[in-house]
Amino acid sequence: MGFDEEPRRSPGVERVSLERSKKQRLPVRLFNGAHRILHRLGRQLPSFARAEASLLEAARKATGLDDFGDAGFLSGLRVLLEAYDQEARLSPFGRMMVSQELAGILRSRLSVEQGWKREPGALEAPVRRPIFILGLPRSGTTALHHLLAQDPENQVLEYWLAAAPGPRPPREEWKRDPRYKHAVSGLRTMYYLDPSLKAIHLMTAEGPEECRHLFLQSFLDHTFDHNATIPSYTKWFEAQDMRPAYARHRDILKLIQSPGPERRWVLKYPAHLRNLRVLLEIYPDACIVQTHRDPTRVLPSICSLVAGWRGLYEEAMDSHALARWQLDFLGEMMEEAMRVRESAEPAQFFDLHFRELVRDPVAALQRMYAHFGFELSAESRRRMRAWHERNPQGKHGGHPYTTEQFGLSHGEMSERFRRYTERFEIPSEAPR
Repeated sequence: MGFDEEPRRSPGVERVSLERSKKQRLPVRLFNGAHRILHRLGRQLPSFARAEASLLEAARKATGLDDFGDAGFLSGLRVLLEAYDQEARLSPFGRMMVSQELAGILRSRLSVEQGWKREPGALEAPVRRPIFILGLPRSGTTALHHLLAQDPENQVLEYWLAAAPGPRPPREEWKRDPRYKHAVSGLRTMYYLDPSLKAIHLMTAEGPEECRHLFLQSFLDHTFDHNATIPSYTKWFEAQDMRPAYARHRDILKLIQSPGPERRWVLKYPAHLRNLRVLLEIYPDACIVQTHRDPTRVLPSICSLVAGWRGLYEEAMDSHALARWQLDFLGEMMEEAMRVRESAEPAQFFDLHFRELVRDPVAALQRMYAHFGFELSAESRRRMRAWHERNPQGKHGGHPYTTEQFGLSHGEMSERFRRYTERFEIPSEAPR
């Protein structure tokens, strides 16, 4: 994991999909092959859109619950299902993964609604001064998240509770929880299907995870269009009011924290930059840590990461089109965040440059804690240093890619992010 979250590069092909198709595991190739034969014999692919009622009923049957809460989530679900039918390039295996994920999201939504009923007092508890880690992916956000998780005064959103939220049980009970076991199994399967993903972004069931999972229950998140080619969903999603989704995000955190003593939340998700105005409305006392790094160094790596996830779902991928989308998407995300910050309270923000985080992470965090008026204990500093020593750069290997395979040029990337790099005085890093 480490701080330099950018994988090493090596010569590659022009289209990611061609190379990735050769790396598919044998069971996946056999599964896809068998379904293609059935298709040629006349078997029609089932429609996602027509499966809406059966998806909802299956979730009810699996949980024994029937209250999905506010029906507004159905709008997003329907747009998504239609986009899967009309636009996605899902392989048979990818279709199966999507079906399983949609079922899991619906089950989690039912469970959260039931959890609020069982723990009505949970919604009365505050979420005080949460720390949000924001920044371009590959700019040190993941390592920073793990470092802050070492402070006992902080709490993070563990992967298994992000995927299936509920009141957090005592640590010694986790491994017996079916939700925890399901998370372990799911991650093991994902890394079996593509071991290279572990080098790009390692996740563990008990480790801190991005809070994007909480938005999935509203069917308002870029996870869906990062895993599949569904531009109509993207267009619809980007026009939506995110306030209800952020309010649900906050209330799910209240449910998760309800059994234990109050601790400070540390949450991480780069896409919060796109919705920074809404985030500050729902969390008015939020403490924002924004990491900074030369975008020309991280953008090709981001494209490689997105291509890696999408390669698990889709049969064909235009890596150049994917890169154009990421260039525009991330460029606009950074510009929107700058617009919001122009009128926001400066004291709510702490800017942390990647080079400072690499040079001395604990000193950087001491400065951040002092900025927000938090205390960083000697024990927390010791734990942070120990984590840093256990997780050197490249611990889980490298991930080969080239800038050229995504059709990106240094000049084009520099120009797209010029206002951002000038605003935060981000030094250029020499290309490798």
